[in-house]
Amino acid sequence: MHQSLVILGSQWGDEGKGKIVDLLTEKVDYVIRYQGGHNAGHTLVVDGQKTALHLIPSGILRPHVHCVIGNGVVLSPEALVKEIKMLEERGHSVVDRLHVSSNCPLIMQVHVELDRAREAARGDSKIGTTGRGIGPAYEDKVSRRGLRVADAMDPLRFAVKARELMDYHNFILSNFYHAEPLDVEAMIEETLDAVNYFEGAVCDTVDLVHRSRRNGKVMLFEGAQGSLLDIDHGTYPFVTSSNTTAGGVATGSGLGPRYIDAILGITKAYATRVGSGPMPTELFDSVGEHLALKGQEVGTTTGRGRRCGWFDAVAVRHAIEVNSISGICLTKLDVLDGLDEVSICVAYELPNGEVVDYLPTGDDFSEAKPIYETMCGWNETTFGMTSLDEMPRAAKEYIRRLNELVGAPVDIVSTGPDREQTIVISSPFGVD
Repeated sequence: MHQSLVILGSQWGDEGKGKIVDLLTEKVDYVIRYQGGHNAGHTLVVDGQKTALHLIPSGILRPHVHCVIGNGVVLSPEALVKEIKMLEERGHSVVDRLHVSSNCPLIMQVHVELDRAREAARGDSKIGTTGRGIGPAYEDKVSRRGLRVADAMDPLRFAVKARELMDYHNFILSNFYHAEPLDVEAMIEETLDAVNYFEGAVCDTVDLVHRSRRNGKVMLFEGAQGSLLDIDHGTYPFVTSSNTTAGGVATGSGLGPRYIDAILGITKAYATRVGSGPMPTELFDSVGEHLALKGQEVGTTTGRGRRCGWFDAVAVRHAIEVNSISGICLTKLDVLDGLDEVSICVAYELPNGEVVDYLPTGDDFSEAKPIYETMCGWNETTFGMTSLDEMPRAAKEYIRRLNELVGAPVDIVSTGPDREQTIVISSPFGVD
């Protein structure tokens, strides 16, 4: 049985990772977040009850699972406290099973204000950020001026460092963005109060991960956003500020690459995207409306409607290659029920007329036109199916063709939001 399994999105996020993590955590001891912040959004449905999580790993709904927020995550203390309290009100124990890296960079209110001021200044050229301070916090980390959870363990030291940092950020807010400066002392107090709430969960998570590995514990690493939003391998500049691909596991958790046993790419049966940026297969017709309505395509974090389009096999194959994905989980297949035809993008035509089967960069991708392969749809419902044998023939052919085009086997098919509405063809843990 695989000891270390990575689950990540192979498109632009919102692929349904939360449900799959929740499903597979029945077999694991630890779930580890390794990048992103509370810009992520995972919606879990268990026995009909929805739970939206943004920071805490999806395994928290399993009482035997320990959840780790690794050093690669930028942490909003206020957002974490809010999430802990929400879960506790629903009867879940949290703090005794939560482990927060002392090296997590902190997101403070000034980062939020900077994020919003920048987006407003961009006007029509907005990147489409969540406005939650993720980018500015990562910038502070890379510039080596950021504050970390460990700093907040010493209030006096934290206050000194925070005042120095705020001198810089308030100057930018006031003089470049012409926004109101923030009350430094109030922000310091708010941050320290929030950290104090979960102080008992703070630890050296790198040491925790490796002790767990040596003791034979099964670990699942949970990615946020999607591979096509990776800062290095995504559709730059319309990307997030972290490495959403598998490389981020090593840097964001401390687990070396050789210890990763398998990588499961969560892949929606069609394409969606939130915010700005190129999306060659986006649909503006009745089919696009069908996908949005039936798929309930609204962002968990932003509440914004997602753009919808046909499955982009070229983009997904790119994600499979940069992640070395060993198998995929196909989600939301039931949303395609009732369509007479389904199309798959198999190549792009560039502005110069060249046809390519790889992901171009920059303006070439923004102006690329999709080349489609069309297949028969199916009228029968696939919703809630738990066996591949029950599937309509056309649906099985669609799955088979996606398998061929993306270069990775379909191991799991999700046919609804509940953890039980799933077909496991091959276990990602390497056992049946």
